[in-house]
Amino acid sequence: MIRVKLSLMMFLEFFVWGAWFVTMGTYLSKELSSEGFQIAAAYSTQSLGAIIAPFIIGLIADRYFAAQKILGILHILGAILMFLAARAGSFAGFYPFILIYMIIYMPTLALVNSVSFRQMNDPSKQFSSIRVWGTIGWIAAGLIIGYAMNWESNGLLRNTFYMAAGVSVLLGLFSFLLPDTPPVGKSSVKPTIREMLGLDALSLLKERNFLDFFISSILISIPLAFYYQNANLFLNETGMKNAAGNMTIGQISEVLFMLLLPLFFKRFGLKYTLLVGMLAWTVRYLLFAFGDPGQGVWMLFLGLLLHGVCYDFFIVSGQIYTDFKAGAKNKSAAQGLITLATYGLGMMIGFWLSGKIFNMYAVEGGGHNWKMIWIVPATIAVVVMLWFGLRFKDEKIASS
Repeated sequence: MIRVKLSLMMFLEFFVWGAWFVTMGTYLSKELSSEGFQIAAAYSTQSLGAIIAPFIIGLIADRYFAAQKILGILHILGAILMFLAARAGSFAGFYPFILIYMIIYMPTLALVNSVSFRQMNDPSKQFSSIRVWGTIGWIAAGLIIGYAMNWESNGLLRNTFYMAAGVSVLLGLFSFLLPDTPPVGKSSVKPTIREMLGLDALSLLKERNFLDFFISSILISIPLAFYYQNANLFLNETGMKNAAGNMTIGQISEVLFMLLLPLFFKRFGLKYTLLVGMLAWTVRYLLFAFGDPGQGVWMLFLGLLLHGVCYDFFIVSGQIYTDFKAGAKNKSAAQGLITLATYGLGMMIGFWLSGKIFNMYAVEGGGHNWKMIWIVPATIAVVVMLWFGLRFKDEKIASS
């Protein structure tokens, strides 16, 4: 029953996110007439939320209140904000609600990981089979948008925000039924300001290997932002039908590679698993750069298919590695720290750079030079991969 509850929690957590995040760029461009920097600003709210997340987690989840209760409250508040964002008729009205929403939502990514890890005795083997249900939730949202409801083709992407609000309420209520995850950092001794803010997790950065991993997480998330911000708009602009539905191919591959992750850990080790994830980013962006909806459509689909390798082999592997390195008292704060690195600092830089590149390669009369747009993140990814390969020393993270 615990496994079922954790799996459903992951399904709903990522359904809520996937319900609107993938198509937001297209929605803002087509329905609210937003330009590149405005789209970048909207996507950057994710990064602002991720930067604030460690402090919320460190202050509350590791010290005072059970993680599942905080999760429930945040999702119920988030549902209200998502509903208000859907009703906004301009970017100026939309932005404040999505900003506050992401400040509330991003801490929940660390919370669901914390709730899950606390029920496991060997996360390197057990976590992937739970986390995979989050990917299935993201797939379900994309299929509903692209195929079942056809909101993308009919210009009804506003409904994606209403759908996210409804499911967020459901997850908020369900969270109170999750396994109790009390704060392990709570004690009779009054905590210091450093402990309250979750800054103890920063001690992980004293170790060179984890510091190199942390820096690499920031840098590789820069090209990651290009995908989230531009992929759906790119596919729609180049003429692909049901782009949101087709993009679920990436999440389907994510399911497969998530289940294969423990085998890769055992066979190749942490370092080479992370390196394969980085290499996949370079390859996928080159496929996007040279593919097209005609004879080169196979390159677009192969690029989408690589999402599983890109995401699982670096982002999910990094979450497992971080849990392994964290002390018992700071597991939630440590997850918040790696969330800050990836979804926060790295993707904030990436979103703004992506917006600048998007505007730079706009074509007179409409459209964009997508080949040049995708070559930029491909170059960044290969440089980061080479730097990480030279610096990082492999570690065994399985407990048995």
